[in-house]
Amino acid sequence: MVKIKDIADSLGTSVSTVSKALNNAADISEETKQKIITRALEAGYTPKARKHASLAANRKVCIFIENMDYENRDQFGYDLILGFRQSAILNNWSVDVIPSNLNAKLQNDYDKFMISNQYSGAFMIGFLMHSDYSLQFQKTQVPTVLFDNYIAGNPKVGYVGTDCNEGIELAVRHLRGLGHTKIAFLNGAKNAMVSDEQTQAFKRAMKLLDLYVDTHLIESGYYVPDCAKYHVPKFLDHGATAIICASDLIASGAISEVTKRGLRVPEDISIIGYDDMPLCLNLKPSLTTIRQDRLSLGKSAMTLLSCLINNIPISKSILRAELIVRESTSKCNPA
Repeated sequence: MVKIKDIADSLGTSVSTVSKALNNAADISEETKQKIITRALEAGYTPKARKHASLAANRKVCIFIENMDYENRDQFGYDLILGFRQSAILNNWSVDVIPSNLNAKLQNDYDKFMISNQYSGAFMIGFLMHSDYSLQFQKTQVPTVLFDNYIAGNPKVGYVGTDCNEGIELAVRHLRGLGHTKIAFLNGAKNAMVSDEQTQAFKRAMKLLDLYVDTHLIESGYYVPDCAKYHVPKFLDHGATAIICASDLIASGAISEVTKRGLRVPEDISIIGYDDMPLCLNLKPSLTTIRQDRLSLGKSAMTLLSCLINNIPISKSILRAELIVRESTSKCNPA
């Protein structure tokens, strides 16, 4: 086990200087601080706050959030963060929320930032797994939980999410039971792990129920309503009678696009969303959707992070999905 004295000896400096650097003291230079932190990381040093997190007086974790709104209850990230904070507070952890677009430089040196600021772990929300992030999470020594992303091979990194295989299958079964066979799937961003999983889940569910997988009825867009206008017309032209969307926001755009073309939801086209956001009840018709329990996801993320901090190498925490049936789906009405 690497000690502060080992780091001091390797750099030819004092134990007190190393201790100050690792505790982010203000009376040493930034250059010296970064030199010491880099050496500590290379040597595999783990700050005492993480090695004995359950006994530490300064119990700090953080949430990095990117590509996701979270300021009010109508936004996806709000309940994720609320659930995480609720679980953290019950276990005497303080939580800082760090919008990534304001801290791009810090995230280029993830482990250095975490050690410098005495964070014992982090919950990462809304990240697309570009190569830079992937490489950092593959080798990080900081306990880290990813939402809807997975890194194999690093026991310090875990995954929390909802079972999309279960959720998508519930949606396809519901539509199949209503007589729909020409079912389209409008996904979110192409370069997100969860998008790939949802596409594969859709294909698997269709085949399981002996339904033809028409590649003309599978498209990727973005997690915004506006993306529907680029893909819904194609679905309709290829005879779709139902559309499953990868988010409620996309589904709201699909309802608007169908309506603009003089068709009715659900009489002509059934539409299903994903997430069960508050907007589902305000849409006309109200939206059938696959529920993600975001509050529980946040709580699960803190539970998983606590396990990782205490060297319990849990890989994944997957919550059950639930189909919420409302007014936007009905029996197929073939033309």
